[in-house]
Amino acid sequence: MDDAKTTMAPPVYLMMDAPKPPKPHEGCDVCGALVDERTEAARAGDWSRVVDLNVEIGRHRAGLHK
Repeated sequence: MDDAKTTMAPPVYLMMDAPKPPKPHEGCDVCGALVDERTEAARAGDWSRVVDLNVEIGRHRAGLHK
């Protein structure tokens, strides 16, 4: 007799909502440029780039706009 597992693995649970994108700091030219890039990437459907820019905006804010 074969001892192979024949039952399914338990379900995988994913986040229901995506995290909110970081907000730019008002009056910062760098934040503004990054947001413009993010908007263009979203229009083009380049979601990988959108995520990368969200990370870059978040790091920029954490470093300069405490």
